[in-house]
Amino acid sequence: MKYNKIATVICSAALSLLTLTGCEGGDLFSINAPDWLSSKADSIAAEKAKNQGDDVIEGMEEDVYTVGATDYSTGWWAQFSKYYQIPEGGKWIAQFNLNINPSASNTYKNFAMIITNDEDRGAGNYKEYGAIRYDYQPSGNSEWGDYIDRSLASSDLEFATDTDTGVDKLGGKVTLTIDRTNGGLVVTMTNGVVKKTYNQTSALVNLNADASNGTIRAFLVPEGSYISWLGSTIEPIGGFTSKEDKQPLSMTLNGVPKKVLQGTEAADAFANVTATVQFEQGVSKEVTAKDLTFQAIPNMDQLGSKTLVAVYNKTYKGEAANPIIAYASFQVVDKMYTSIGATDNTTAFWGAHSENIKVGAKETFVSRFTNYTNGQNNWNNFCVVLCAADNSEYAVVRADNYGWGAGYENNAALELSGGQSDWGAWLKAMDGAKVTTYVTNHGNGSADVKAVMVGNNGVTYTQEYKGIKINSDDFYFRFTVDGSHLEFDDVVGAEDNSTAFWGAHSQDFNVPSGYTVSTRIKNFTNLQNNWNNFCVVLTSDGTNEYGVVRADNYGWGDSYGACTPSGGQSDWGAWLKAMDEAMVTVSVTNKGGSADVKCVMAGNDGKTYKQDYIGISPISSDLYFRFTVDGSHLIFE
Repeated sequence: MKYNKIATVICSAALSLLTLTGCEGGDLFSINAPDWLSSKADSIAAEKAKNQGDDVIEGMEEDVYTVGATDYSTGWWAQFSKYYQIPEGGKWIAQFNLNINPSASNTYKNFAMIITNDEDRGAGNYKEYGAIRYDYQPSGNSEWGDYIDRSLASSDLEFATDTDTGVDKLGGKVTLTIDRTNGGLVVTMTNGVVKKTYNQTSALVNLNADASNGTIRAFLVPEGSYISWLGSTIEPIGGFTSKEDKQPLSMTLNGVPKKVLQGTEAADAFANVTATVQFEQGVSKEVTAKDLTFQAIPNMDQLGSKTLVAVYNKTYKGEAANPIIAYASFQVVDKMYTSIGATDNTTAFWGAHSENIKVGAKETFVSRFTNYTNGQNNWNNFCVVLCAADNSEYAVVRADNYGWGAGYENNAALELSGGQSDWGAWLKAMDGAKVTTYVTNHGNGSADVKAVMVGNNGVTYTQEYKGIKINSDDFYFRFTVDGSHLEFDDVVGAEDNSTAFWGAHSQDFNVPSGYTVSTRIKNFTNLQNNWNNFCVVLTSDGTNEYGVVRADNYGWGDSYGACTPSGGQSDWGAWLKAMDEAMVTVSVTNKGGSADVKCVMAGNDGKTYKQDYIGISPISSDLYFRFTVDGSHLIFE
């Protein structure tokens, strides 16, 4: 059904005003006209100016649906419009209401239009030209992409920073145009108050696998706003959507936690769960937990795997409807590990961070964790942030062979390896993948990041970034997430501390000659004896031992006798009590003939204890270490 702008109300009002010209002071635009009349005339003129050129758009078809949560809670890259295909030489016009959060404090809380080749997101051949956001910030990132020239963008409203006021001016009825009729790419976004233009006269590079296909696609992505679509001159993939009510057909659950702590009420455990509901005519919307009914099977009283059953029974407009059902799996557990990000994978990019960890010159820091992802995009996994002490960034690198930053971009020495041959299989395998990261400071102004990822399919994937530029004297790293979360749940030993000496071992860590390798563990003890804590085993190849050193100033082995222990603690009783849940950083240095082991133990009493073993020798150039336990257990942090 076509829809046209109805101007009758404005025209009738104008005619009524013309009949008043015979009244006292009867010149309609006289400065002596009554205040109410002048005000009315001004409002009509403003309305006319606001909607100028918007009366009738040829070929406009009704396409009524909503993108984004109406409570303004939608984060970046969380919801998407339909795909609209613009052929070579074609033109597309769309209209929609852009709803800006009245409390928005950032200029980017509007929408971005993504221009791509003729493929679905996530497809193997999917490629982006770039993105154009409605706000305009020349010094920021209001446009981006390998095929978008930011110098070609302009706007009536310019922001200096992303915290400037005025984002509300972008709201209202927006007309969006992509024009390829003259061979280039002209994009216009206007609400009658703010007009943004991107004017590229040269033809777009064809990114389609089929060179004969010159079609591009466009879709919109809101952030902290929502879009109420009105119409389009091009039928989207999936068809137009009428404004008539629609029945629900199916739904997908989002944000279901992987684990729920035993004793948690269902209302609390699933409070952040949402569902993407598919309705008739190809339209969908996201609904919150308050619109869903939940049941866990079997019940949540016992530990183990459970099935979450969710029911939704409303039409698109919220009327009663036949119910639809969706399912998801989760586990009830009796212990939660240290995690980064919400365990339902709802944390948006940069929404949660670990603490910064310092990496000295010629040092490698090893971390182990389990990666969980919402499975939507390759980048919805862990990220490693390389920075200085003041948090100024050298680089950010992702799990999926991509990064950015001053030390990453335009870096001729940078080496990347690890892009996957089947990204779809890799992404599925990353939900529950066991990850070991190695962050190395070479001491020469460069750093490496290596991630070894053992997927849930048993396949090992490796991603490396070599030669990132840094200040070696001021180098830290931390983890952040994006639609994902990390759990530091790599445990050595039984969690009830019943494992006897030598009963469990970690993996081996290689220490190259001239380097230090560090890692961090949380130590747990049965508190019976000083030796019921972690032990460090030094070897040449995983079996031939140089020595074994304990947390309590004691060790043995062929190369141990030459070393100098630091001497232990002044109050062994207090130390032992403090070692239960102590956070321990262990650093092993290969000096090319001898080795040092240094342990910094942050006790549960708030005190820091140290234990060193200096000069373990002789050792060969090959040095490895691993952890074992004795009436204790440890968790990598």
